[in-house]
Parts: sequence; C-alpha cells; structure tokens
Amino acid sequence: MKIISVANQKGGVGKTTTAVNLATALAAVQKKVLLIDFDPQGNASTGVGVYEKNEKKGSYEVLCGLVSLQSAVIKTRIPCLDLLIASPDLAGAEVELVSQPKREYFLKSVLASCERDYDYIFIDCPPTLGLLTLNAFVASSSVLIPLQCEFYALDGLSRLIKTIQYVQSYLNPDLTLEGIVMTMYDKRSSLSDQVAQDARKHFGALVFQSVIPRNTRISESPSFGHPVLIYDVKSAGSLAYMRLAGEVLNRHGVIQ
Repeated sequence: MKIISVANQKGGVGKTTTAVNLATALAAVQKKVLLIDFDPQGNASTGVGVYEKNEKKGSYEVLCGLVSLQSAVIKTRIPCLDLLIASPDLAGAEVELVSQPKREYFLKSVLASCERDYDYIFIDCPPTLGLLTLNAFVASSSVLIPLQCEFYALDGLSRLIKTIQYVQSYLNPDLTLEGIVMTMYDKRSSLSDQVAQDARKHFGALVFQSVIPRNTRISESPSFGHPVLIYDVKSAGSLAYMRLAGEVLNRHGVIQ
C-alpha cells in the first residue's frame, strides 16, 4: 500500500484537483484507492460529489478516535474509489491535539488498520504546514507537490522541502518525495515555460514529465461534483492526469 500526501502550503495551486483526479485515474485502472479529505475546506469531498458533510463522520472523528476508519469511509460514485470526508470540526483539530502525546502519529495509527484494504491512499492536505499536515507526512510513504507555473511559484517551496526533511529526520525516516507536478501550465505563456525549466533545473527527475494545463474543463468539473476524468474524459486536463497516473505507476514499478 502506498500512502501519498498531496501538499503545498500555498493555496490555489491545484492541490485538491490533483489529489482528486490522480485518485480517480488510478481507480479507473482497477486500483483500490482511498481519498482522505484532510483539508477543513472539504473541497476534495465535494470534488467527488459528496455534499452532505454535516451528516457524516469524517477525518476529524477518525483522527480523534471517536469512530473507526472503516465505519467512516464511504463509497463514491466512482468504482474502486472510497472517501473519508473532511468534517467541519477538522478546523479545530490542531488546537485540540496540540497538547496530546505522540500527536504527530495519530493518523499513522489509524491507517495501520487498513493496510490490506487499499493499493493507494491519497491525503489532500490543508494549505498549511501545521499539525494536520505533519500527521499526514508521518503517515505517508511519500509527498507529491503540485507546483503552479506562475511567478513566485518556487518561492516558499524551500519551506515545504525543509518540513519534509524534518519529518524524515525525526518522525518518519521512510518518507520520500514522490515528485513535483507542474500545474496550471499555459502553453501560450513564456512564463510557464520558464517556471517549468527552473523547476526541472533545481529538482531534475523529481519533476514529472506530465504537465497539467490550465484548462476550462478542469476548472468547471468541481462545480458539477465530478473529477475532470468523469466530467470530460477527452479533455486536455483529463488526458494530462491519466498520463500523470501512468508515471506514478511506472515509478512504483507497476508498469514498465
């Protein structure tokens, strides 16, 4: 089982979109996937068509030990894709957990109970580097970073890398950097090319070859409660996420 945190402390970089669509793409090739909405905004939940979050137990209740993971996970309309929603109380979890011993290990302990249930678990992290994100990193095999092809894109990335290195040194020595995926790429813009070149210069093979374009269908799909792969399977955005899923599987030795 691979547990992948999708993280960037900057908002609006395509983090949730990447988590939702990569999870969907792997489910489409018959991988058993769990998507954990760990962002209090709950956009990953609505991105797969789950709106009535106030009536369901979710990641907050599971993290605090109020319910089991198995009882909180729900089936989505997408075959092979399960979801743990972000309940509204998740926003207060960092304050409630800060005084608890082993507070960074709560999610890791929870996910140990489903080790044989899934091929992949994707955690949509909040756009901060607080206790929730630390829990996600400690529980994860790797971290996937969406990086938008815009000015100042690389600014702040060093802080995220340092957080990953801190977790590797003190909390989870097995954590790796899954890679960096360039998002919001505009082929008409020389700036997009420059940012992509700079990222590849700094991070080399860690940057995925697949680039996610700035695409209207990607932007529209969440309002309909669908990943773009369901909303418009032939769109440029959908094809890009399918290529990205292929790269992820290749890196894990699943396909050659």
